Amino acid sequence: MARITGAREHKAHLRAIRSATAREVGKAIFVAADALAVDAALSITEGAVSGKNHVVSAPGEPPNSDTHLLDRSIEATKTGPLTAEVSANAPYAAALEFGTSKMAARPYMKPAAERIRPKAEAFVRAATKRAVAGKKL
Repeated sequence: MARITGAREHKAHLRAIRSATAREVGKAIFVAADALAVDAALSITEGAVSGKNHVVSAPGEPPNSDTHLLDRSIEATKTGPLTAEVSANAPYAAALEFGTSKMAARPYMKPAAERIRPKAEAFVRAATKRAVAGKKL
């Protein structure tokens, strides 16, 4: 009968790799979410004029900031070890993103997500490779 030695140590090593990988990938996911929040906020503030010279954005374009309540309400939150959420908490955030029966949508979050997606995927992929190799973010 064959005897296997080192199985306990090998199992502990695999657990450590899994734990380290989850931590590093979790960090990368949050950084990607934060980049999405920044991109969405910037799309609202680019070219915006506050006060009496404020110009309303065209349907289909990101809203133009007037009071900065919307762009300052966008935040990234870590919701779990491998999850993050980006939200806009202004009272009218959803109405602008999706539109209403009286106003066409002025999306800012979905276009930002589409712009950030390739960078976010590459960042998470790189974090996974680094973590498996034993390196940190």
